[in-house]
Amino acid sequence: MPDMKPLLLLDNSSANTVINEGEFKCHNLTFAEAKGIIETYDASSILLCFNDKELENVIYNYLSIEDRDFEYKKIRNMRPGQDAIVFKLYITPSETQPIIHADGVEAKKIQNVYVYCQYLSRMS
Repeated sequence: MPDMKPLLLLDNSSANTVINEGEFKCHNLTFAEAKGIIETYDASSILLCFNDKELENVIYNYLSIEDRDFEYKKIRNMRPGQDAIVFKLYITPSETQPIIHADGVEAKKIQNVYVYCQYLSRMS
């Protein structure tokens, strides 16, 4: 049986950390494709490589992925033949800044947050 390498779940920062050595291939994924790939792995075969609870909420709630207890591990290098899904955050300033009132204080929208997915593979 070949050495099965865990699927890595990365964010912007952890993706920059793991691509420091080797040859990589990367392409964009739809949310449905990202969900499908994650669901083909057992939870024990997936490593969560970031500590952003809000981004985890996006994964579970927006992508409708079952909330599983993925092991957290800080990864410095992907191994040849290893794959990852990168959840990329793209933040822009808000063109409008509506104000809402919550519990007697004002809150102002200052930015828009977007998320998209990429599939990253280390080839060599």
